[in-house]
Amino acid sequence: MDRGGDKHQQQQQPQLSVAKSSRQQRYNEWIFRDVPSDITIQVNGGAFSLHKFPLVSRSGRIRKLVAEHRDSDISRVELLNLPGGAESFELAAKFCYGINFEITSSNVSQLCCASDYLEMTEEYSKDNLGSRTEEYLESVVCKNLEMCVEVLQQCESLLPLADELRIVSRCIDAIASKACVEQIASSFSRLEYSSSGRLHMNRQAKSDGDWWIEDLSVLRVDLYQRVITAMKCRGVRPESIGASLVNYAQKELTKKSSLWNISGQTKVDGISASTGHEKLVVETIVSLLPVEKLVIPINFLFGLLRSAVMLDCTIACRLDLERRIGSQLDIATLDDLLIPSFKHAGDTLFDVDTVHRILVNFSQQDDSEEDMEDASVFESDSPHSPSQTALFKVSKLVDNYLAEIAPDANLKLAKFIVIADALPEHARTVHDGLYRAIDIYLKAHQGLTDTDKKRLCKMIDFQKLSQEAGAHAAQNERLPLQSIVQVLYFEQIRLRNSLGCSNEDEPKPMHQSWRISSGALSAAMSPRDNYASLRRENRELKLELARLRMRLNDLEREHVCMKRDMQRSNSRKFMSSFSKKIGKLSFFANSSSRASTSPSRHSYRTDSKVIERTCASTD
Repeated sequence: MDRGGDKHQQQQQPQLSVAKSSRQQRYNEWIFRDVPSDITIQVNGGAFSLHKFPLVSRSGRIRKLVAEHRDSDISRVELLNLPGGAESFELAAKFCYGINFEITSSNVSQLCCASDYLEMTEEYSKDNLGSRTEEYLESVVCKNLEMCVEVLQQCESLLPLADELRIVSRCIDAIASKACVEQIASSFSRLEYSSSGRLHMNRQAKSDGDWWIEDLSVLRVDLYQRVITAMKCRGVRPESIGASLVNYAQKELTKKSSLWNISGQTKVDGISASTGHEKLVVETIVSLLPVEKLVIPINFLFGLLRSAVMLDCTIACRLDLERRIGSQLDIATLDDLLIPSFKHAGDTLFDVDTVHRILVNFSQQDDSEEDMEDASVFESDSPHSPSQTALFKVSKLVDNYLAEIAPDANLKLAKFIVIADALPEHARTVHDGLYRAIDIYLKAHQGLTDTDKKRLCKMIDFQKLSQEAGAHAAQNERLPLQSIVQVLYFEQIRLRNSLGCSNEDEPKPMHQSWRISSGALSAAMSPRDNYASLRRENRELKLELARLRMRLNDLEREHVCMKRDMQRSNSRKFMSSFSKKIGKLSFFANSSSRASTSPSRHSYRTDSKVIERTCASTD
């Protein structure tokens, strides 16, 4: 053994000797001094010089031991594994000698177990120690919640005998019943009449029925689990259960002493024991979480998830936390999502995989709520719909998260894309946040190939960029050339239509002006309307592209004709013909003025075929 262990033993020995001397001094005060002792009882290293008659008259176990050795006249008996040790035996011996002492909540569990071990029942003596402790337990302890908690604390070192004697179960049932009664009484105290004369519950009044939360935090985790389970069965409010779990976790996961000894060397055994205890606490609390949403604060759930990842808790524990967080992700913050990675070196700074699973849980929950056979669910969606509002909030949260993790040099492109694609397409009404995150990623990962850049920028719908973001993207040299062309094209359409709207007396329909001004869909539209509007706008854009392509073909044919005219006629005839044909083309004329700008019958027929083919491909 090391030097520190020898020193610890040297410190323990004086303490044990002091305890023995004080117990011997108390023992000399009540033992008979004028009658010599005829039996010595040894209990856990302590020796009691007593008399056979008082002991055998009350204790069936000692009576049997003495009767077995009647011929040899036994004078020494060793009681192995007596519950409560020498202290509980001292009280039992006092009872045998008729010495009065007080039964309290701090010693009743030890006396119950000791009386059962010593067989101090009614069979051997009337009003024996067993019946006296049972009476106190039923009539006093089980009527008081604080006493029940104290008895449960004492039972921690008396298991499994205390469980076999139903001391634990009776205290747990009493605690659950008392908490339920206190909750009902507190609810009645908050009832009041409104101005209209109706009886209602005052939600703002402080609830005094949860005072037991602090008392339960002193219990060991296994007994605490049994108490909370009993409370759930009795119907205690989920909010009270959640508050108790939060309080217990904060105490158990933060109250542990330092893992470093005085010499500065690490206590490996202490670390492993502490880690094992904390792991058990986290897994137990997760198993006790109420099923109701919004009962547990989401920042507490994220704290449990960080602890579960760090302590390597079971997969079921972590998946349960991820599912609970995903169901209320819309109230989370960016700091909540920034879960540190506890893996090997060379990995990402934050745990991206866990966040991705949370987003998948959120999306699946959203799909399960919206993918109903009744199509009216889409028509009933509104800006105040919880699922639709949650989508918008989570989309902003994800974009901010992507911008936060984008500078990480170890973040692979595939992980970045899988986080960005975790939400459905209709979740983002504006792509400014996604564009900002992708721009940060491109700036931090300049070694990406053109293919990777195109793959990354393909997630951005440039039509959903605001005017400021579009102007920035048009001058962003980090974007691929194809993306810049798309930005310029949509900006040109926006500018052209805005100029057209300012020149017209009658305003355009609402959906056209919104698409042109902001390039985003209305947040008040349902997912089905969003999809329909997107398809309609794509069809219109493809039609416009088809018209431009056919007009370009007409211009090329006219150019060929002009070359022929130059060869066959003089310069004046050529110029007059050229001016007439240019006047007929009117490349940027409005599509409504078909009389002056319509191409030839053959080209119009070809244009119609292209348009029909485009519409068919879109559908």
